[in-house]
Amino acid sequence: MNRSRISVVAMVLVGTLALGAGAGAVAYSVAQPSSTKTVVRQVPVENSHPTADSNDLTVGQIYKNTYRGVVEITVTSPQLTPTGNQEATAQGSGFVIDSDGHIVTNEHVVDKAQSVSIRFWNGSTYKASVVGADPSTDLAVIKVDAPSSVLHPLSLGDSNRLQVGDGVVAIGSPFGLEETVTSGIVSALHRQMQAPNKFTINDSIQTDAAINHGNSGGPLLNSSGEVVGVNSQIAGDTGANVGIGFAIPSSTVKSIADTLISSGQVEHAYLGVSVQEVPASVADQLNAVGGVEITKVVSGTPAEKANLIGATGQKTVEGQQYATGGDVITAIDGHKVTTSEGVQQAIDAHQPGDSVSITYWRAGDTKTVSVTLATRPAQVQQ
Repeated sequence: MNRSRISVVAMVLVGTLALGAGAGAVAYSVAQPSSTKTVVRQVPVENSHPTADSNDLTVGQIYKNTYRGVVEITVTSPQLTPTGNQEATAQGSGFVIDSDGHIVTNEHVVDKAQSVSIRFWNGSTYKASVVGADPSTDLAVIKVDAPSSVLHPLSLGDSNRLQVGDGVVAIGSPFGLEETVTSGIVSALHRQMQAPNKFTINDSIQTDAAINHGNSGGPLLNSSGEVVGVNSQIAGDTGANVGIGFAIPSSTVKSIADTLISSGQVEHAYLGVSVQEVPASVADQLNAVGGVEITKVVSGTPAEKANLIGATGQKTVEGQQYATGGDVITAIDGHKVTTSEGVQQAIDAHQPGDSVSITYWRAGDTKTVSVTLATRPAQVQQ
């Protein structure tokens, strides 16, 4: 069946945290698993592509070709404790993307950083500065002033060409063990995971390559040694690897990194709705049509100004609970949408201030309204 299944699993950001100010211990965690619940959705794969290359490298060859481009990142930041303000030290991973010293990592690795230090493959360390960070995609770019002899940029591959079952390799510093390499396969594609600011990261890559705390920001490489993802989260309540890890796709990494380097910040277009898919197979039972139903309209947003309406009730059909009574979005800019990620991708294709036409169904009538998009807020608004 084509319906996307929705499951809620505990997700943990995979940076590492060392307690500072004389604590004398290392706790490898950046979030309590019980407080980091993320919706991971299984999305039907409609447009798969053939794998890019048939000349696969061995894990050893991939490692030899790329390990010098992977770095260990140490960040100090203030931390409020029962005994007062202390200095916390967090560790993560990253990788060099150009000869100018730009390095890609996760936003949650450098969040609230007071100082950033980079350790390269040869053991040399250099101070770095944060160029820009985007919590909506959990990506950041930092820059280091280091000699070209230690800078070995990695090439970005095309994550859109990945297929389930393709071999992948992760390199990073789990638990501070720099230059650790693990391997596995692409377990699933087009997952959705939750960014640090609670917005959704689309098209995430699921892998069984071992990823642990400290792998955050490190590269996920394809069989040609190209970066196809940035390792970001793991599933499970224990905070340890259980063979289910998630990476941000390189298609997202390239656009976000380029924007951060050029302007230092990323602005995302914003409509201001929560939505739920209404499969055509159950639409009649919900007194609706197939499409994407608005479950909630956030106050003060473009959606509210356009008089869009959220759900007013709930109903269980075939064992699944659906919202009812809300407007059902059927098209954006004249293009049919049937999934929540389709709605988000249509909005993401625009800039704040752009106008979009939204076609929706309400109580038997089809309507179209023009909406001027706003700038996405720093956090999901309740």
